[in-house]
Amino acid sequence: MAYAVQQLINGVTLGMIYGLIAVGYTMVYGIIGMINFAHGDIFMIGAFLSLIALLGLASLGITAVPIALALTLIFAAGLAALYGWTVERVAYRPLRGSFRLAPLISAIGMSIVLQNFVQVSQGARVKPLDTMIPGGFQIMETDGFAVRLSWMQIAIAVTTLFILAVFTWLVTRTPLGRRMRACEQDLRMASLLGIDTGLTISVTFVIGAALAAVAGLMFLMYYGVIDFFIGFIAGVKAFTAAVLGGIGSLPGAVLGGLLIGLIEVFWSAYFSVEYKDVAAFAILIVALIFLPTGILGRAEVEKV
Repeated sequence: MAYAVQQLINGVTLGMIYGLIAVGYTMVYGIIGMINFAHGDIFMIGAFLSLIALLGLASLGITAVPIALALTLIFAAGLAALYGWTVERVAYRPLRGSFRLAPLISAIGMSIVLQNFVQVSQGARVKPLDTMIPGGFQIMETDGFAVRLSWMQIAIAVTTLFILAVFTWLVTRTPLGRRMRACEQDLRMASLLGIDTGLTISVTFVIGAALAAVAGLMFLMYYGVIDFFIGFIAGVKAFTAAVLGGIGSLPGAVLGGLLIGLIEVFWSAYFSVEYKDVAAFAILIVALIFLPTGILGRAEVEKV
């Protein structure tokens, strides 16, 4: 029982990180109906930017954790947002009127470019980071096995839920959110009604990239090691989470992330760890057979 509770905590923590990355996927898809396959690499770049910022602040003598994390978050989110804006301008905007596969292929090419850029500039070896938020507390103990909840796990869960609440409010209650929803419903009609659709799409890419940087910082602090390839693995799983939860739904993205994280952790704990990814994708296939739009997704209605 205690072991299962510990794995539940670990799975929720991992799922929160996947869910935060998936929010960026689902925001972009909700507006232009296409998947930004470079989003996982923006997450990876956010993790590297966070590491660079933390090491730079330490060399300057800024070691107070709250100050260092705040400055790191601003630095990483700001530069990652610039990367997101660049991806939209280079890989999507010139091909917006082309056939639907063209931006998809362009985004995959951008993903490869970003991976190789980081590999060349930062090296292929893994980059470690010492624990910045140590400690936690014990929840229970059974048969000599103690269940612990770390402060880092609490920080990840609280951060993800806070960001979900903020961006749900942003999309449903603000003028920017109304413009996003108008573009989601009919991009051409939104343009005819005076909405700057190009600006709205760019802002969505920028917001999604900034969220990916936040997830990158949390991943770096939680696991303490990163490399240039983490964006591909996490990106595919976050995309899976967005589809499973219902792509286009912000709560669905986080819910899907939780499910993928739990499946991965429990499969690794009780079955063969080599097949944890196979289990996650197999359950996705089964779920989409019975729920083609995902758990919280809405069926698309074609206007004629």
